[in-house]
Amino acid sequence: MQLAAIVISLVTTVIGTALAARAAAYIYKVVKTGAPDSTRTANPVQRTKTVAVEFLGHTRMNKWGVVGVAHWFVAVGFFTLVSTLVTAFGQLFDAEWVIPVIGHWLPFEIFTELVGTLTTLGIATLMVIRLLSLPGRAGRKSRFAGSIAWQAFYVEYTILGIGLCIMILRGLEGALAGVESYEAAYLVSYPLVVAFRGLAHGTLENLIYLFAMLKICISFAWATTIGINPSMGVAWHRFLAFFNIYFKREEDGGVALGALRPMTSGGQPIDFEDPADDANFGVSQVEHFAWKGILDFSTCTECGRCQSQCPAWNTGKPLSPKLLIMSLREHAFAKAPYLLAGGGKDAEGNEIGTPEQLANVPAAALAEAERPLIGTAEENGVIDPDVLWSCTTCGACVEQCPVDIEHIDHIVDMRRYQVMIESSFPTEAGTMLKNLENKGNPWGMATKARLDWVKELKKETGIEVPVIGEDIDPAEVEYLYWVGCAGALEDRAKKTTKAFAELLHTAGVKFAILGKEETCSGDSPRRLGNEFLFQMLGAQNVETLNAALEDAPTKRIVATCPHCFNTIANEYPQLGGHFEVIHHTQLLQHLIDEGKLLPVNPVEGLITYHDPCYLGRHNKVYSPPREIMDKVPGLRQQEMHRHKERGFCCGAGGARMWMEERIGKRINTERVDEALSLNPDIVSTACPFCLVMLSDSVNGKKNEGAAKEHLKVVDVAQLLLDSVKALPAEPEPVEA
Repeated sequence: MQLAAIVISLVTTVIGTALAARAAAYIYKVVKTGAPDSTRTANPVQRTKTVAVEFLGHTRMNKWGVVGVAHWFVAVGFFTLVSTLVTAFGQLFDAEWVIPVIGHWLPFEIFTELVGTLTTLGIATLMVIRLLSLPGRAGRKSRFAGSIAWQAFYVEYTILGIGLCIMILRGLEGALAGVESYEAAYLVSYPLVVAFRGLAHGTLENLIYLFAMLKICISFAWATTIGINPSMGVAWHRFLAFFNIYFKREEDGGVALGALRPMTSGGQPIDFEDPADDANFGVSQVEHFAWKGILDFSTCTECGRCQSQCPAWNTGKPLSPKLLIMSLREHAFAKAPYLLAGGGKDAEGNEIGTPEQLANVPAAALAEAERPLIGTAEENGVIDPDVLWSCTTCGACVEQCPVDIEHIDHIVDMRRYQVMIESSFPTEAGTMLKNLENKGNPWGMATKARLDWVKELKKETGIEVPVIGEDIDPAEVEYLYWVGCAGALEDRAKKTTKAFAELLHTAGVKFAILGKEETCSGDSPRRLGNEFLFQMLGAQNVETLNAALEDAPTKRIVATCPHCFNTIANEYPQLGGHFEVIHHTQLLQHLIDEGKLLPVNPVEGLITYHDPCYLGRHNKVYSPPREIMDKVPGLRQQEMHRHKERGFCCGAGGARMWMEERIGKRINTERVDEALSLNPDIVSTACPFCLVMLSDSVNGKKNEGAAKEHLKVVDVAQLLLDSVKALPAEPEPVEA
């Protein structure tokens, strides 16, 4: 028995180690096929801290309650219980062998007992959760829909088998050592010690040889399996995740939201005034992704948290962030032999590899190299256009991913090539782009129309809104109010604009606007993929803002549109524009706290608040709108099921505001259905895009008789104004 156990274990170990090492080296080569990116290594100390915090604290996973706790023990057990594998090798030669020095150290034995038990219980919990959520039962609602099931179950059964071997070996060790009564060293396994106690000494030794061999064989069979399958993300993520987190975009640990990365080619930002002749505009081949992108694809563990939160997937559209990343991963690894041999295409599509270089490349890899990255099923494309254009860039996938995959950056990079080189995008978006180029706003309205709301406000209230540099000196301005295209031109959003201006006037805040000098911030064209138009609009706005605020004591801007807020605050620094930018809800909350705004008049009713993605997830502004509503007398707040970090998109982000939804359920309808389940009197938000999308759906529901007639959709600023405004005085009773 002992000899057989030694031979089988050592052969399995050698094969598993060799194959796993070979696969690790191959993964490294595949990742290196991506484009250079020099922005991922700065501040190594901080990056190391980020890895430690995310792994030891399980900061993402623990948002999922029991799943996070169970996974923590599995992850920690995988690395710390290597000591039991060392012990198993020793036991092949001597059944009573222990690790020198620490083998019989009580804290070490207690640690092994606890972590071994909790790892086993943890994986059992995860297996039960997976079984209860099988795609066969839940369909698209299962976050595991589309995941490679056999790989996941294999990994889970492997860990379960190892955990059971650890505990059985602990019981056998105690019985062989002659443990007669309960000891702390056998904190959990003592019942097994009792069960094995009556066996003969030789039998106990043989059982130890057997289970030590099983533990080793299970471990290295797993190593063999992942060695044969280098794209097996559900297994490889336990190694690659450390690197993926270390090299994440935000070295301080923040998620890859807010600003989009500048457009690069060959690892260098593109100079749009004088681009290089061979510059890659966006991504048209998998090797055009930066190496961090290939690492992202390789690290995906197929857990489906991104998929479960995606508004497109939840409304019947073909986009699943998980399936998109998996498709890119499988394509990258299938194409890798061709790329590693020196193959590739130039900008005109000509092969750059020589016949000699490509002579030994497998036919399957050559065929994979011919697939278009974006294309329909008929075109044998890797990513279907409907998948690419379904994304609202809401950030739910990036927020939830436990291994820090940067989905939005990759999606926008693919869009950039489609828009700027192929001119291939939904036709309705073309109208928006033309209007922006010609008129500086998505509706194509005349520039002078940006001041119509100012005239309306003066007529309604007598308040005059000054234009900076014309009616007021920049030195007198506390805040430059960036109105935005929707806030100036869309009738529903204009109500928010006027309410906010009236509140600023009431609070005595010195503010001004740019008026006709303001143009689109560039959020929509950038997320559509038209980086050139964004650069043009952004450069114009940065120049205008710098000139307008040159003499202002602080370059302080307030915006009612989260998309403008995000662009000016987070993306204009890429263009040389550095401003202090806040959202209007942040300023209003501050003014209430200072006592400059006093909400006194009750606004009665049940209210539910919709988190705008570009205010919430992208910029982590969750409290101010809620705190404002808390201060309004009469309002009773109730959260929708999906709120804050898990808030559900309205459907307008990622330039989807300007595109039709032709597949599945409308995203705004899904969100309004969730709101209506609470039977509210008011749905509030803090974004003009959200206001339009939610209003459209609510009006449709009213027409169907599915919503109360008095239900209204309003911005938080409108609610506050209703409460701050003095009620009209009641007429004096006339004496008879």
